[in-house]
Amino acid sequence: MAEKAVILDAQAVRRALVRIAHEIVERNKGTEDVVLVGIRTRGVHLAQRLSAMIASFEEGTVPVGSLDVTHYRDDRARSGEARREPRIQSADIPVSVTGRRVVLVDDVLYTGRTVRAAMDALIDVGRPRSIQLAVLIDRGHRELPIRPDYVGKNVPTSREETVAVRLQEVDGVDRVVIEGAGGGSSRPPGS
Repeated sequence: MAEKAVILDAQAVRRALVRIAHEIVERNKGTEDVVLVGIRTRGVHLAQRLSAMIASFEEGTVPVGSLDVTHYRDDRARSGEARREPRIQSADIPVSVTGRRVVLVDDVLYTGRTVRAAMDALIDVGRPRSIQLAVLIDRGHRELPIRPDYVGKNVPTSREETVAVRLQEVDGVDRVVIEGAGGGSSRPPGS
């Protein structure tokens, strides 16, 4: 797909994460009992960055864990795969989540199905006091009643467009772009 527009450059990504880090601390009145859990892959890197940012202005460290929600997705059966039982080993969280305030972190919120799968995976691991959601980009088009608590940027998109988050740790650059078929064209793919 061709890039149609740059939504966030490296500085804008950093500013959005700094703002989210401050909002997490403010809403939770500190960092006691807060755990950041990134949804693989880019959500994990964003959670690690948020933890480091929080540590730069708040005492203590916020633990960071990761979730692989592949086995919890409700759209796996549609792809022709037989539905398997969820596997708890898809979580790598260094502390118990039971009784803690867990902030799920992801790069893009779209239909809400990934977040629903992440909540299922998290609850298989323990019973958090609360689950909050932080996303770098909220692009709308929800299919489930899920709303983020912390948003870096709201970006209205068409369903034919893709929001691509590129992070230094994975892609060698920090930037968020809208991609679509045919560069500047707003026509759906294949038309």
